Amino acid sequence: MNRKHTNRRYLDALEKKVLVFDGAMGTSLQLQNLTAEHFGGEQYNGCNDYLVISYPEAVEKVHRSFLEVGVDVLETDTFRSNRLTMQEYGLQDRILEINMAAAKLARRLADEYSTNLQPSTFDLQPRFVAGSIGPTGKLPSTNDPELSNVQYDELIDIFREQAVGLIQGGVDLLLIETSQDILEVKAAITGLHKAFSETNVYLPIQAQVTLDTTGRMLLGTDINASLTILEGMGIDVIGLNCSTGPEHMREPIRFLGENSTLPVSCIPNAGLPLNVDGQAVYPLEPEPFANDMYEFVTKHNISVVGGCCGTTPAHLKLLVEKLNHFPHPSRPSSTVGRLSSAMSAIAMRQEPAPTLLGERCNAQGSRKFKRLLLEEDYDGILQIARDQVAGGAHALDISVAVTERADEGEQMRKVIKKLQMGVDVPLVIDTTEVDVLEIALQTAPGRCLINSTHLESGREKADKIFGLAKKYNAAVICLTIDENGMAKTAQSKYEVAQRIYDIAVNDHGLKPEDLVFDDLTFTLATGDVEFVDSARETIEGIRLIKKNLPGVMTSLGVSNLSFGLAPQARPPLNSVMLYYCVQAGLDMAIVNAAHVMPYAEIGAEERNLCEDLIFNRRADALQLFIEHFETVTVSTESTVADPTAGMTPEQRLHWKILHRHKDGVEADIDEIIQRSTLNVERSTHEIAVHTLNTVLLPAMKEVGDKFGAGELILPFVLQSAETMKKTVSHLENYLEKVEGVTKGTVVIATVYGDVHDIGKNLVKTILANKGYTVIDLGKQVPAETIITKAVEANATAIGLSALLVSTSKQMPLIVNEMQRRGHHIPILIGGAAINRRFGRRILFTENGEAYEPGVFYCKDAFEGLDTMDGLIDPNRKPAMLEQLRKDADMEMGRAAQTKPSAVSGQRSAIVPAPIALPAKLGQRVVKDMPLEMVLKHLNINELYRLSWGAKNTHGKEWDKMKKDFDARLAKMTKEALKAGWLKPQAVYGCFPCQADGDDLIIYNPDNFQPSNLQPVTRFNFPRQPHDDHLALSDYYATVESGQMDVVALQVVTVGLEATEKFEKMQAANDYTEAYFTHGLAVQTAEATANYLHEHIRRELGLAEEQGKRYSWGYPAIPELEDHFKVFQLLPGVEAELGMSLATSGQLIPEQSTAAIIVHHAQAKYYSVGESRVEQLMK
Repeated sequence: MNRKHTNRRYLDALEKKVLVFDGAMGTSLQLQNLTAEHFGGEQYNGCNDYLVISYPEAVEKVHRSFLEVGVDVLETDTFRSNRLTMQEYGLQDRILEINMAAAKLARRLADEYSTNLQPSTFDLQPRFVAGSIGPTGKLPSTNDPELSNVQYDELIDIFREQAVGLIQGGVDLLLIETSQDILEVKAAITGLHKAFSETNVYLPIQAQVTLDTTGRMLLGTDINASLTILEGMGIDVIGLNCSTGPEHMREPIRFLGENSTLPVSCIPNAGLPLNVDGQAVYPLEPEPFANDMYEFVTKHNISVVGGCCGTTPAHLKLLVEKLNHFPHPSRPSSTVGRLSSAMSAIAMRQEPAPTLLGERCNAQGSRKFKRLLLEEDYDGILQIARDQVAGGAHALDISVAVTERADEGEQMRKVIKKLQMGVDVPLVIDTTEVDVLEIALQTAPGRCLINSTHLESGREKADKIFGLAKKYNAAVICLTIDENGMAKTAQSKYEVAQRIYDIAVNDHGLKPEDLVFDDLTFTLATGDVEFVDSARETIEGIRLIKKNLPGVMTSLGVSNLSFGLAPQARPPLNSVMLYYCVQAGLDMAIVNAAHVMPYAEIGAEERNLCEDLIFNRRADALQLFIEHFETVTVSTESTVADPTAGMTPEQRLHWKILHRHKDGVEADIDEIIQRSTLNVERSTHEIAVHTLNTVLLPAMKEVGDKFGAGELILPFVLQSAETMKKTVSHLENYLEKVEGVTKGTVVIATVYGDVHDIGKNLVKTILANKGYTVIDLGKQVPAETIITKAVEANATAIGLSALLVSTSKQMPLIVNEMQRRGHHIPILIGGAAINRRFGRRILFTENGEAYEPGVFYCKDAFEGLDTMDGLIDPNRKPAMLEQLRKDADMEMGRAAQTKPSAVSGQRSAIVPAPIALPAKLGQRVVKDMPLEMVLKHLNINELYRLSWGAKNTHGKEWDKMKKDFDARLAKMTKEALKAGWLKPQAVYGCFPCQADGDDLIIYNPDNFQPSNLQPVTRFNFPRQPHDDHLALSDYYATVESGQMDVVALQVVTVGLEATEKFEKMQAANDYTEAYFTHGLAVQTAEATANYLHEHIRRELGLAEEQGKRYSWGYPAIPELEDHFKVFQLLPGVEAELGMSLATSGQLIPEQSTAAIIVHHAQAKYYSVGESRVEQLMK
């Protein structure tokens, strides 16, 4: 955000280096043993802020002690100098005087030291003054009658008054610190801006919140929400201070360092205080304090550091010396649009889209909500809100206007007060009254979405709403309505959106991501010729707006489309419309999640009727649609007949979990148990375990896969989870619960940022029924909470779950922190986002050491149980840890620690053997390969055992399955040749190169001349620390040799058609065929790589076994990020094959591989001597 400043000296200095604040004022004052006389008499005894009037020498002594050790910034002695807190001493009428005196004192000393030459550099060091502004002691977000009895406008004025005194005293910046309630921080920032307008002096604002050891503010606000709420409020620096030492700030500081576009500050205490003889003693010594802060600067890009409670000049002296004018780190230039509740934040665009805005807290659309509002039944309103969140709503639309009452503003305040601490989702403020909107924004602590504005009566009202959005950092839904009414065509919808965009962005300074355009739709129920194309125009309008206004989002009230149609007809029409809108780029939808269904689950006939109507594909579309739904009661499934008819109880359970049907699951479980006990000599417990493992778990895995593929929206996943929980709950009746002494204590949690707990709950059930004590911390659990609880409970192990790749990053953070703190608790990890290789990699912490207690990947709940049983068995545990370490060493390309230490910098004995450069250098595109030839290179063992799931099949069972698979492969090959859904294609290239140590330098192949070498990129290869000390670069001629060498690179794929075919099968619930199709496509990609590899061998004149192929992600070259360099060298991969890379470097589509081919005759595979099948079958 660009802000006006009349004094930006502080920000100018910050652009050059990391700035160091002073330490604790109170700690240093206590050492002076001041008496009541020093404080100005008994009435003021203990009021540190008043010392600037009664005994300024004491404050000056503290300031000088910090200036002497080289700090850049002094904080004024005004932390409590506002009229609310100073009432305690009767000083509420002397606020301006006290703040001015404190600022002038600090200003004089800062100026004095700014003119002193620094002994180390003989340069002048500018010193700055930060006006300290602490909290009032009120908590306006709460419903507590005492703590919240202050008006928002009153808070604004309290902070305005203090800021004016500090400004008049000459401070360089205003520092809001030790903030406990995020709503008070918002009021403070607004008050400071009012002070700027009043004095015409505009200073930087640094806002710092205080988090406890769980990573949350006093009322539960986490760091993501804090950043979301404050970043757009007109501040210049954001950060943390007080409450804890650096140890407990590590995770939130990492988050700010990675996500804040603003400079980040960190001013911690000298550790968590110890109560020693009634006194708070801060235990963190200067050296570890300085080391932690230095780590924050160098590792997490922190811009401002300093000390809070317990920090002394000795702490700051070491910190200043360690940083030694460290340059200011770079910051992210952009951020993802987010909304937040009072406690947590969400991305405005959810993946998969859309973000669902719950519509039932709206007095215009919900009779129940209106009734509760008129009855002032706010507990009932809270329950409606909670039901919507449970049903999948990401945010809640709040509208309280009713004709029966004239107090919309007060009703809005009361409803938001009730909801803000009762539901953890952002609020959407839905009102036509500007004054009501401002009341809502002053009451809600989080970052809200305003619903809505438009240009129907010109821009006057829109200007007011955009002004409030800017003032309170809200996002805005903008309707495509202008003076001519609702825009009807796609082009006119876009043109109105462009006008509104220009007003909001250019005139009010809002960011594009603050804007959500609703291009509106009309009901299709009338058949009016004017509106028959309205749905199609809406879909195209979304596409136009997203294309031409980068950064903005889109929303739609989907149910408007079906207004006036029969109730049973509305859900399928809404659902089909939602599907196509999302395809066009829709980010948000105002919809009742209970009234939509997955597109793939709508029957073919109903789907065609809906599409005919939406796209106006035939003149009688509305008539046919109405006739059909008048005579047919549509089920939420794809057919009216019982879809489970003829199924076994196992198949029924699988279907019910996938399709969210709770009814009858208990009877299905009972039938399985009773049938099995009659026919098989097994206990009910064994049958129950078998059912859980082979029926329920695979069903939920399919649900997760479909969610990840975007085929299910979150509400349906939650409904499947509810069905699963109900089923497991009944199944528990048949599981034997081991009573008596616990076998061990396991603390389990879904990591922070991840809201999925299905798998974790299954682990809990199984472990608890096997005699373990399980402490379930729930989902979205911060790292600090997990570690603290595990230590407190003396846990036998910690269990971590993550569904998403992004959240799985929390796992290595926890492992690192456990290692750093010296804890010795084994960690079990699992979830859809990770695999066994991930577990092996994170065993090694950032300092290169292994986490000795072990990190164990568990593919399912039963492997988790087996792992736990092993960890508590003294006979099994040593062997488990030894095998884990061996596997991890192999994964990381390390030798076991028992081997002799590697010699630093030691190179292998390989002698390069360069070959002649081929006639053609650079890339070549292979658009078509003969599929018949490619399929001859299939690895049948990998296809059948790995990709088609027969890895544990042996003997006669394997013989039978292989015969079936042979027939299947022949049939699928014939079909692929006919339909062309497997299209092997590739890009490869040969490039001149030379080795430089562990690097391979790639030269420009265009018009290549050895006398004019033009390096285009470098690949860095890890070297074996033991054994042969190999790196791939060793196989190539070195720069020093003067000889030129050649390297080949290849990227292959079987095309997007394979992915599309798989996705269509999934959408049609043809899961079995989808599974086999996916497996064949993956293995055909490998066959394509083999086929092309042979071609490149021939082109380079290599012998049959010469020229090894290495793929990224394996131990010799583990970094997937190198794929970006490969794409740079082979631009045809994107331009010709249509491939792309995920942010992690993974190839898209999945059925693709990339590799480097090393021509050296002695090239060998190292670090891992097993085949991929053997690795994955371990």
